[in-house]
Amino acid sequence: CCRPAVLSLADFCLGVPVAGLLCVTCTDMAVMAGNSGETCYSKYGAMSIKAKSCHEMALRIILHSLDLRANCYQRYIVPLLSISADFYIRVFVRVFSGQAKVKASASKQAFVYNCVGCGSFHIQRLGKVAHNGNNITYKAASGPPVGPSCEHCHQRHQLCGPMWAEPLHDADFVQRVLSAVGSNPTRFQTSQRIQGILSMVIEELSDVPLYYTLDNLSKTIHCNSPSLLQFRSSLLHAGYRVSLSHACKSAIKTDAPSSVIWDIMRCWEKLNPVKRERLSENSPAACILSVEPKLQASFTVRADANPNSRKQGLKRFQLNPEPNWGPKARAKAGGGISSSLQERSRLHQNKRKGCAEESDGSHLKNFPCKRFREGNCALGDNCRYSHETEDEQGSATPV
Repeated sequence: CCRPAVLSLADFCLGVPVAGLLCVTCTDMAVMAGNSGETCYSKYGAMSIKAKSCHEMALRIILHSLDLRANCYQRYIVPLLSISADFYIRVFVRVFSGQAKVKASASKQAFVYNCVGCGSFHIQRLGKVAHNGNNITYKAASGPPVGPSCEHCHQRHQLCGPMWAEPLHDADFVQRVLSAVGSNPTRFQTSQRIQGILSMVIEELSDVPLYYTLDNLSKTIHCNSPSLLQFRSSLLHAGYRVSLSHACKSAIKTDAPSSVIWDIMRCWEKLNPVKRERLSENSPAACILSVEPKLQASFTVRADANPNSRKQGLKRFQLNPEPNWGPKARAKAGGGISSSLQERSRLHQNKRKGCAEESDGSHLKNFPCKRFREGNCALGDNCRYSHETEDEQGSATPV
């Protein structure tokens, strides 16, 4: 559905037969990706934040919302496939009944502590399951996993969630779908894209929520970015698992703790030094680089650092079919269509940068004066911007 999915989630969770399949599509990604956390909470029962892994967070938020509403009817969900593509997310889940299984739902949800400075994150489960022989008890989890400030850059944390903390996909189901598509590749026009995305889904670490992005790690300490294979190899050399993510092209999904991630970046900075005298004393980069790495990272590229989907050249991330493709600007109030985004971008490109031949600022007369529109421009004819109304501009004829 194109409207917020939560409008009818409770009815769907109750109406689906036992072991039935439920498919939910959400297109309000601006809300689920952190632009309006309070709206996300009112619709889906979870707080979203702006983070580099916001697309996977959106998937986990909708799964949490589905499971929460299914629990009200002594039901629970089992995700089969969760996809973030283009500007929407889509999840396929099966709905089962069972009071005993519902009791374990709290341990499947988690909050996320996300640092606003360096982007490090920590997972805090809501509950835990304790096994004592044949007896199973459900308890509240212990926490928090972080201190008052980030241990790496000493910045504050943002709290996100609750969200689904269990695997997003059923590997057996995804493999069967992939085999079915491969056996008849001409059945769908998008078979190549389906094969590419599902191949990446199978390669993902199922037990590792969220991910880092390589460009953001480099941006944090203001250094050149290592190649994807170099960074993946350094994690493999250190004895950790690593994978990509279908939700982001530069994603690094790994079971390595954040301390190891930053030790690797410190080692990379020693090979590609930054000008530390230009760093602010309290900046995340200065705080992170002031600590010597405990791990000596190796950036020698390993053969297993390149995933099979990448080796085979599968269509993993489809290019946009046209420039500026995606959701457009909303319609104007009172009717009419908003002006083209491309035209507006071209019109306002470098409007404040005076060219050599237009150093007198005469080119600014092509742009309307905001203060004149508000009725408080006191410069009159001396204003560098245009005081013509929209009607006068529309009626003007070229000479």
